[in-house]
Amino acid sequence: MIVEFIAILVLFFVGGSIIAVYSRRFLGAGSREFFVGGYRVGGFLSAMTYAATTYSAFMMIGLAGLTFATGITALGFELAYLASTLLLLSTVGVFMWRRARERRWISPTDMLTELYSSKVLGVVIAVLYLFALVPYTSAQLKGIGEIFASLGIGFEVGVIFAAFATALWTIVAGLWSVASTDAYQGIWVLVSSLAAILWLYLFLLPSNGINYTKFVEYLTKGQNLLTFTWSPQIFIGMTLPWLFFALTNPQVVQRLYIPRDEKAFRRMTKYFSIYGFTYTLICVMLGLGYRAYISGLGMVQQFASNRDAVAPFVLSKAHAILAAIVFTSIIAAAISTADSIVLSVASAISREFYEKVVASPKERISIAISNSVTIVMLIIAVMFAIAKVGYVVELSVASSAYLLPLAPITLVALFKKQRKRCWEPIISLVLGEAVAAYATLCYGPAKVLTAPMALSMPAPVWILIASVMPLILP
Repeated sequence: MIVEFIAILVLFFVGGSIIAVYSRRFLGAGSREFFVGGYRVGGFLSAMTYAATTYSAFMMIGLAGLTFATGITALGFELAYLASTLLLLSTVGVFMWRRARERRWISPTDMLTELYSSKVLGVVIAVLYLFALVPYTSAQLKGIGEIFASLGIGFEVGVIFAAFATALWTIVAGLWSVASTDAYQGIWVLVSSLAAILWLYLFLLPSNGINYTKFVEYLTKGQNLLTFTWSPQIFIGMTLPWLFFALTNPQVVQRLYIPRDEKAFRRMTKYFSIYGFTYTLICVMLGLGYRAYISGLGMVQQFASNRDAVAPFVLSKAHAILAAIVFTSIIAAAISTADSIVLSVASAISREFYEKVVASPKERISIAISNSVTIVMLIIAVMFAIAKVGYVVELSVASSAYLLPLAPITLVALFKKQRKRCWEPIISLVLGEAVAAYATLCYGPAKVLTAPMALSMPAPVWILIASVMPLILP
């Protein structure tokens, strides 16, 4: 199994590296080309990089594990994200795309800095990106580490490999290498996940005597996983940050700038919706199938404290080549998200701390700064991943919670004709982050989204309320 996995992984890495290097032929001169592809990316490539950026290791590892532990409610959690994202893309997203073309925005910090006429705001947001998205990046590396650990290769080896591939495919050609390898990885992920679900339901479950009747019995025995098992408090706390994901996370906001025309933007939205819906259903069905299989073995309690290990354990039962392909797809999903994150954060840091500070910035130096930030951010993420703090899903969603205060100030900036004074969005951010930090200190990272605060409402509700108040008060 280890030999097959290494062979497939090497094939995957070499293929991705060739694509990354080949993409340099599309890279023009300047930081605008490096960070947003010169606003000339086609609809299919835009869709694939948006999808691959969004759907990461938390799907095949985290969402499948969450479904294994809590049932069909996880489908509602994930579809709520997809529905809200499609709504935002078709309304706010189109508006942002048009304005970005007119104003030549590169980073989301450009947008908010210009609309609020505040350089300080841009610096604050760039720093927020850096710190909030380290856990999200580490979640991707952690997912890959789990795969390597399940094969006996070593958790740390997997994390370091992921960081190296992420850095390489980001630095080679910026957005062009990231988007091209995202498309490559996105196709690999979707095809292999389809192969995994066919193997699970057509071979593994039947070969273990699990027919439809047994399947339903295992999922409804004790806790009925085919019904809503989350409390409203937990569902709201977990879901609310994701409803505004398309407005708050720089790696996806930046993707709204890149389509070459409005037709490409519409295609991006259409293809992303198809990809997202299909992949979500597959991951949830995998999670339910894993639960039935593990129940049949009488091993559910063994995974109660580490549901992220469920997918690697079950997939290790497949034929060595199939398992290697699927494990590699999980690695692909993680890397495609990680490289998009670090490129977006690095572009914001480079823009706010160099290009907007120096009188005559040199684009070569700007790109060099971006690459340095990429490397430093990945080193920190490696350290965080190796510490194994929190579940993949909680880490991913918690990062969105810390970015949630950006949603109100973004909507106000885009649509309010007479915008608030520049210090008001800063107060909005400070109040929202203060609530998030308080919840983290009181309940710990694993429960920051779901633990009840005042009036039994979870922290994301209070984060949003605290962030909105300075923007609506006279």
